[in-house]
Amino acid sequence: MPLRSPAALLAALLLLAGFVFVSTGPAHSADFTDSAGRRVVLPDRIGRIMPAEPNAEVLVFVVAPNTLVGAAHVAGRSSTRVGRTPVIEWASRATPAGMADAARQFRPELIVDAGPVTPERAAFADQVTQLTGIPYVLVEDSFARMPKVLRTTATILGVDSRRIHDLFIFAEHAIADLRGRLLIRPANERPRVYFALGPDGLTTALPGSPAGEAIDEAGAINVAGALGRGTEAAVNREQLLGWDPEIIIAEGRSAYDALHRNPAWRGLSAVRNKRVYLEPSYPFGWIEGPSGVNRLIGLYWLSTLFYPDATQEDLRASACEFYDKFYKMKLTNARLEAMVRAAGIPPPEVLHAVGEPLVGLGAALPTPLSPGAAGEAAAATASAQAATCTLPSAPSPYLTGATEAVPPATAPGVLSPGRRGRSGGLAPQ
Repeated sequence: MPLRSPAALLAALLLLAGFVFVSTGPAHSADFTDSAGRRVVLPDRIGRIMPAEPNAEVLVFVVAPNTLVGAAHVAGRSSTRVGRTPVIEWASRATPAGMADAARQFRPELIVDAGPVTPERAAFADQVTQLTGIPYVLVEDSFARMPKVLRTTATILGVDSRRIHDLFIFAEHAIADLRGRLLIRPANERPRVYFALGPDGLTTALPGSPAGEAIDEAGAINVAGALGRGTEAAVNREQLLGWDPEIIIAEGRSAYDALHRNPAWRGLSAVRNKRVYLEPSYPFGWIEGPSGVNRLIGLYWLSTLFYPDATQEDLRASACEFYDKFYKMKLTNARLEAMVRAAGIPPPEVLHAVGEPLVGLGAALPTPLSPGAAGEAAAATASAQAATCTLPSAPSPYLTGATEAVPPATAPGVLSPGRRGRSGGLAPQ
């Protein structure tokens, strides 16, 4: 087989991802055809990127965080400045003129916009480029395209292919293998789910919305589908009681608490059967908030909730791996438990401090620990909670002293970049 040049390999890779990237020769630029079919001339080196909306912010944060010249939120923090990255308000970029003003202020070499690709979005991007001279790329980041979008974005930015390969494989598994196991279920065997938004939970996401897409991808039936397709809809108490979903997922703590504590909801099957769960949202939501590549870990979580009998992955190990690979964050056991416990994931094996006797077949009843021994046991447990979580195939921290293997819209009305998705959900739970 003849060897191919690096340029040919790059072109083939980008063609597979649904983009066209053509070198212009000795000039320090290249032609790139984005998801809208727009020809964009890219600079030879891209070191400064301004995201046009929340999805793009997460995408760039995952692939090349050091290139972000401004962001509305950066993982785990929200302030007027995060390190050296200024915070930009999305509202200021709701019009082409507002986006152009932000670009002049932060001087990016490239603007990236991720989300639904429509003629309106393409016209918006063209106007910004005309006003600023800065190339503006549109990326269609639906679930099906996420793996290729990760790889293509990394190639454009010159990111280490070995690291991006890991992200690509993780995304491919979530989209293809995991999803394939769930969508073969007949409709009468799929759980009926309600996604509760707002402080009282009486706003919900419809099929066709980013959150609705996540629920569909995980193989469940969105009970709000009775209202048709769209973005979000307000519902009343009688509608929710009439739908009587098997599972309710609350976007925020207020709705989660209201569903548990308000006597009006005791007639719901999900409440009676203790199947009301809180969506993890640190640093980005697992269903939306925003609706970008952060939703990949949500597929693992939702599959665990909806089809525990068919789920082969250990969610704790998958979450630990996702945060390490995608966000470069080392989760502690305590942080991980704070996220997954209210999300409906059963507790791990009971922690046993080193030296603590085990009660079981043939074991003697434990004797009371001396004050000193009790303090040591408490310290050992606290140390285990403070330790970083376990990556797949690594020793489990939940069994102290043991080495247990962990199983491995093309219509008018599309919102402006700064208003698409649902920003927020960035504060630690």
